[in-house]
Amino acid sequence: MIEALSSSHNRTVTALLLVIAGALAAAAALVGISDNLPGILLLYAAAFALVLAFVHPWRASRKFRYLFYASALGFVVFAVAHNVLEVVAGRMGGPGLVVAALQGIQVAAFLIALLICPAAFIIGLAGGVVMWIRGRRRSLPSQSPGR
Repeated sequence: MIEALSSSHNRTVTALLLVIAGALAAAAALVGISDNLPGILLLYAAAFALVLAFVHPWRASRKFRYLFYASALGFVVFAVAHNVLEVVAGRMGGPGLVVAALQGIQVAAFLIALLICPAAFIIGLAGGVVMWIRGRRRSLPSQSPGR
């Protein structure tokens, strides 16, 4: 994230991507996401823009590979956390501050597992492959015409 704010150009691109993410999320809310494919696609586009806002300055395949691994692990962790919190909140029963807090954390874990982790997974995979190919092209000796 620090790289996304390291220069004025990076700050501008980061701010633009965050604005795009917010606009796409607002459009998804306006269209509606309950069994509505355009709204769901807008929401996923907002998640992609949010992830890109922080990783756009990366130029190393290794960083994208770490994002790929972390998003796969994060999906599992947040999906399990969602289910565990749902059970705990259900067993506590009744209205209350603790139950409301658990339900809020449960919803956040669900949204992270459902929206952010898949976007980060795909960006990590695509960015890792692109940067690996770019690195291989730069490391190959230049082909000069033979005489």
